[in-house]
Amino acid sequence: MQNTDWLSIAQRLQSLAQAGLAYSHNLYDTERYEELRALSVEIMARLTDEPVEKLTALFASETGYQTPKVDVRAVLFRGTDEILMVQEKIDGDRWTLPGGWADIGYSPSETAVKEAYEETGLHTQAVRLLALFDKRLHPHPKPEPWYIYKCFILCHITGGEVLANTAETSGCRWVHESEITALPLSVDRVTVSQLRTLFEFARQPEKPTLCD
Repeated sequence: MQNTDWLSIAQRLQSLAQAGLAYSHNLYDTERYEELRALSVEIMARLTDEPVEKLTALFASETGYQTPKVDVRAVLFRGTDEILMVQEKIDGDRWTLPGGWADIGYSPSETAVKEAYEETGLHTQAVRLLALFDKRLHPHPKPEPWYIYKCFILCHITGGEVLANTAETSGCRWVHESEITALPLSVDRVTVSQLRTLFEFARQPEKPTLCD
């Protein structure tokens, strides 16, 4: 069985264990769910190279019914063949779209606008949802302990100026579609195939929202 299959199993086990711990009031059942969570963490650690202690601390701090984490990306076009990209300091200055985890208290659109400003210096207005992807169904190479949805939101620039350096990024520029296959991408955040799909919206603004 491939690693991705084992990862899906581990994620599902973790979800079931957390739900069981949230709703069970029987001590015997609680112990079994704790054991189930420990097994899922051990499998995840072997697949993701994350320390067992780190994963245990992350999941042990979560309570209630487990739901997917949401990664929000701001999509800004210039014409039909350029897209604004940033270099992620945390990933060796590789290129991606501005964005990050959805924050509590912010709508998806507000998150996209906030992340765009923090990573590019530009003020933007969220226009529409372009795509909602299940990360598992796309060619991201690195296994993740969490189950993740990726949200791509079209934004229009309303002001500000491009910053060469921010707390999270080391560069920001317009990237031509012809460059994306040669660019060192932060492929855990965005893939070549996703960028190609997004460029279709630049040429076909009326294209329906995509949803896995």
